[in-house]
Amino acid sequence: MRIAGAGCVELDRAEEAPPGAAAVRLRRLRGGATTAGPESATTAVLAATAPDLDLLEERRSLALLAGEAQLEERADGAVLQGEVAALAGWCPATEVARVAGRLAAAGGALLPLPLPHGTDPPTLLRPGRPVSFAPLVTTYGTPAYRDLDPSWPAGVAYVAMFGIMFGDVGHGALLVLGALALRLRRPHRFARLSHLWPFLAGAGIASMIAGAAYGEFFGPTGLLPVLWLSPLADPARLLAASVILGAALLSVAHAAGAVNRVREHGWGAALFAASGCAGLLFYLGLALAAAGLLLHRPPAVVIGACAALVGLALVALGLFRATAGGGAGCAETAVRLFDVVVRTGTNSLSFARLAAFGLTHAALAGLVWRGTTGLAGRGAAGVVGAGLLFTVGTAVSFCLEALVAGVQALRLEFYELFSRIFETEGHPFRPWHVLPAESADRATKVIPCSPG
Repeated sequence: MRIAGAGCVELDRAEEAPPGAAAVRLRRLRGGATTAGPESATTAVLAATAPDLDLLEERRSLALLAGEAQLEERADGAVLQGEVAALAGWCPATEVARVAGRLAAAGGALLPLPLPHGTDPPTLLRPGRPVSFAPLVTTYGTPAYRDLDPSWPAGVAYVAMFGIMFGDVGHGALLVLGALALRLRRPHRFARLSHLWPFLAGAGIASMIAGAAYGEFFGPTGLLPVLWLSPLADPARLLAASVILGAALLSVAHAAGAVNRVREHGWGAALFAASGCAGLLFYLGLALAAAGLLLHRPPAVVIGACAALVGLALVALGLFRATAGGGAGCAETAVRLFDVVVRTGTNSLSFARLAAFGLTHAALAGLVWRGTTGLAGRGAAGVVGAGLLFTVGTAVSFCLEALVAGVQALRLEFYELFSRIFETEGHPFRPWHVLPAESADRATKVIPCSPG
């Protein structure tokens, strides 16, 4: 019960253990459902002392029965030797002292053990942070314990890409106001989404910064000067900047992938992996050669091309080592190597969509503004129509472009970046947390029946 109350320990469970007495009664109350375990939708609580299970079933105390069923399930995983019972599990290093103190008060002890060979600990992403971008990573998958935690870099990349596609100071300010409302859990029906407020706030701030660079405030209203470029006036420059940003993000993703491959499999495997050191060398070589061509620097072109060829040769060797060898292995290696080269080029050019959707956003906002100014010069009725057009048009373009920018930024994050960072998937840290009945509900009290 002290472990359950601590809420920071994931206990190992017994495999294929038969249901206990509380689980059997809980299943009967649920109508014989075999798929719903003790940790289903029912909120579980634990009685202060061992309750009478028959009485709980008679009173239909689902919460207490669920708590007892979970207690039985964890107890079945104990290793018994004489009068000693040992429970194995996982606990964050920062919580070890606190859990040890709770167990010592009950006559127990906590013993840190070395990591068992071949075991991957559960992954806990940045616990206790008031601002976290972990949902962006966990939506894609759970990183392996040895992998880097890319939550913050991925979050910054996401909001930056969103801002480029949704650059407008006025629209960004609306997103920031929405983030503030979400942070304050207003309206209440959106309270369950309050943990997403950092994404909305970051996207709004990035949109405002990009909008200031574009000179956009609810469209090309002329209220702000153009600090960098106007998307519709200089689309080629915006397109080039988007591809350069994409190349930088891909380089960082390749570097993170190389670190993860070393952590997961060691230098021997990471050196030849397409998502490891070989792939990083190949991509950086291509980027250097392309920059040398654009800037007319022949030495950079030669050095970059040589580095890319070395990287590609290492990738080919790694792909061939994974085959059965022979002619079939060579053919398979050639096909997969061609896929690596094509994907590298297409993934880089895929970031051009940042400019494309940024142009679309600017074009829609400009269309609404031109219609508004056109109606405003036609008398009182025109002013009313202009206000209505501006309100409705801004709302429609805002919702449409926010949805498109959000989806496209997520697509680039997942398919272009995360596919290089992650190769294996871990399992999330799920601590066991059940409150005592007195803490969960002061009005609930179960007194065990005397024998007979």
